[in-house]
Amino acid sequence: MATDPSGNVYENVVGRPLGPQGGALPPPRSSASVVLWRRLEGGGAGDFEVYWVKRSEQLAFMGGWHAFPGGGMSRSDAGLPVSGEPQVASEGLSEAPDPEAPGPDLVPGLLACALRELFEETGILLSTPAVDPEELPEMRRALLAGERTFDDILKSLDVKLAASSLVYAGRWVTPPFAPVRFDNRFFLLEWPPDTSAQPAVVEGELAHGAWILAAEAWEAWRRGSVLAAPPILHVLEVLTQDGPVRGLERLRSPAETYLGPMRRVEMRPGVLMFPLLTYTLPPAATTNAYLLGLHDCVLVDPGASSEPELDRLERAIAAAHERFRRKVTAIWLTHHHPDHVGGVERLRGALGVPVLAHPLTAERLAGRGIKVDGELLDGQQIVLGGDFSVQVIHTPGHARGHVSFLEEEQGSLLCGDMVSGVSMIVVDPPEGDMDDYLGSLAKLATLRPETLFPGHGPAIKNAGAKLREYIRHRVWREERILEAWNAGLQDPAAMLPTVYDDVPPQAWPLAQRQILAHLDRLRKQGRIG
Repeated sequence: MATDPSGNVYENVVGRPLGPQGGALPPPRSSASVVLWRRLEGGGAGDFEVYWVKRSEQLAFMGGWHAFPGGGMSRSDAGLPVSGEPQVASEGLSEAPDPEAPGPDLVPGLLACALRELFEETGILLSTPAVDPEELPEMRRALLAGERTFDDILKSLDVKLAASSLVYAGRWVTPPFAPVRFDNRFFLLEWPPDTSAQPAVVEGELAHGAWILAAEAWEAWRRGSVLAAPPILHVLEVLTQDGPVRGLERLRSPAETYLGPMRRVEMRPGVLMFPLLTYTLPPAATTNAYLLGLHDCVLVDPGASSEPELDRLERAIAAAHERFRRKVTAIWLTHHHPDHVGGVERLRGALGVPVLAHPLTAERLAGRGIKVDGELLDGQQIVLGGDFSVQVIHTPGHARGHVSFLEEEQGSLLCGDMVSGVSMIVVDPPEGDMDDYLGSLAKLATLRPETLFPGHGPAIKNAGAKLREYIRHRVWREERILEAWNAGLQDPAAMLPTVYDDVPPQAWPLAQRQILAHLDRLRKQGRIG
């Protein structure tokens, strides 16, 4: 099994080389969202309401996040009948700087996808001819229950989907931090209060839906009470400031949503995420660097080692300083693994700032010629820019010197490799210790964080529930290991088919290291000899 100089396992467990040259990123899936909006009667210039939905907390991807009705395109969408075209005027629009998203590119089936998702998630059916709304609830119920297809419903009604009321409002591609990526087009749809059919959510994949002033929704994000992806926040900001007509050009042209060459990904105020291609364990392809703070900031875990990725990061940091006056005053490291420290020396020199880490991390990095200038210690309270308080928490387990950072006002927890949004966390003895790891998870849970910002993958809402889920899963796995041991399977390799039967064999080299970590913990507890 190959390891890096730190002893961390870097086995090719999915059949591709590691890192930026490891093959193409997962292709984004075409998707569409519809932003229902209405002007309040007698309201002021900015009194626009939008209908947004909250995704179920139980969903593995973006559970608990707020969004607009929409979803991924299905194979059947291309065969659905659609009448009319959305308003997609191009006059005066600037070219998108993102090469993945140069324009609307309404691929076959995309409009049908938008209108199907609108019906599934809100009960609104745009069709020609129009259908009596009282006919639709039972059909929608049967569709959601899997008893009927959408194509069957349209045929029984003898209608086509009607797209002419939609207004194209921009295109966004998910950054490469997640295995599930979307190439999403947004459409505006005016839906006045006196329209006979009004949107309503059926509980399931969605927890609830509601009309809300765009300004109130945006402010809810600023207060930290909701989590939403950057395109949702951009739509809310533009509608708040300019409305759906005057703001349309801003929605269609994404230039202002970039920091240099990178999209601005700020899911909590003061937590800017920069997913960078790194040499890391699959299925992850990136490691998240973070710019933490609103004025004086720290750069957390610049893990990329390739020059092009570090060029992009430097330009993004410079743009954040120019546009938002966010100045990097130090580099903080969660731990010593190469995919979290690859760019330290270059960024230290470019920014002229010190590097801080836990003393145990400093010891490991010193052996690789990376100097740490200051310490990050458990319980340390650091105030950035006079108003952004961060607590340092020592969280050993994945690595002995691992630390996490809790932004205290909104409960944003930068947790490095304590959890992952895309894959398992490797606890690899002797550097990794399962007893320490479970203790660190419990320690973080007692701090009652709101949102986890991991080293790999997207942000995770309901942080306490996720941390407890990690603990339960590891304890469950440990009981399976103990059962196998007591049944006479005491060789870790022999245990794999029984203990990790839910994991593909390609991942068994890593799973075997987890078995060793659990056996060490069971010996400490006196449960095995």
